[in-house]
Amino acid sequence: MAQRYGGKFSPDGSPDNAGGKPTNGGFKGATRSRVGGRVNLLFFLPLLLLFRTFGNGAANMAMTLVALGMLLLAAFMTREGLLAEEAYDARKVARRPAFPRKMLGSVLTGAGLALAAFSATGEVISPAIIGIVGTVLHGMAFGLDPMRDKGMEGIDQFQTDRVARAVDEAEKHLAAMTDAIKRASDRTLETRVERFQTTARDLFRTVENDPRDLTAARKYLGVYLLGARDATVKFADIYGRSRDAKARTDYEALLDDLEKNFDSRNRKLLLDDNSDLTVEIEVLRERLQREGVRDDAL
Repeated sequence: MAQRYGGKFSPDGSPDNAGGKPTNGGFKGATRSRVGGRVNLLFFLPLLLLFRTFGNGAANMAMTLVALGMLLLAAFMTREGLLAEEAYDARKVARRPAFPRKMLGSVLTGAGLALAAFSATGEVISPAIIGIVGTVLHGMAFGLDPMRDKGMEGIDQFQTDRVARAVDEAEKHLAAMTDAIKRASDRTLETRVERFQTTARDLFRTVENDPRDLTAARKYLGVYLLGARDATVKFADIYGRSRDAKARTDYEALLDDLEKNFDSRNRKLLLDDNSDLTVEIEVLRERLQREGVRDDAL
């Protein structure tokens, strides 16, 4: 994701932010999305087949429409595969995608191109070559799906599954907040919600890195985010109709409190993790010292 810049006259700008400085920490650690122009082309280019759908007989029309459907499905699977890969890359501990969407997109692209060529020429060899080349080029352009779990060594499988379910549910709450705040039609509020979501996701990543932290963070991933979602929905409905200044002030104060609490909990979990590491180091040093004393005594 590209970093947003703002100035004095931007929706969330201020005199202190003039000169094109980054606006806030809402995009800390963000990267440019790979789901963009190339994927959009995969949806538009197959539509050219519509120009040769009619006038060549029912059989050719049917094959062309099937080829169009396969190419559009390939574009959809490719986009979903890239989104899944971005989610995989964003986490230090992650499972490989359950289904290889990009590879299926490559196969569907090759099959769709081959069928479209066959409906046009009636030959077999040339369409087969076109299909193989299309599959290979698609794979080279978009890559393969992640094939291995990441950062799973030495991590309890059951605890990891619990964390994954909790984080997925928390992400649904954040997505609902994003959808709701759009109804307020205020870019500054949308940016404010995004900044809170970044703080919340920092906590998600901490829990994913050490699943033992889930117990201490469960209320934050569940109850608090559910309340934040409900408050955002109600606020968006009220503010979208009345532009009530007091409602806006109260909502922004709620986001401030939530952000501070999420950040505080995240820092405490990180501190506890550091304390655990310090204890393990000290225990290991004591063992090494004892072994050294025994070796000297021998």
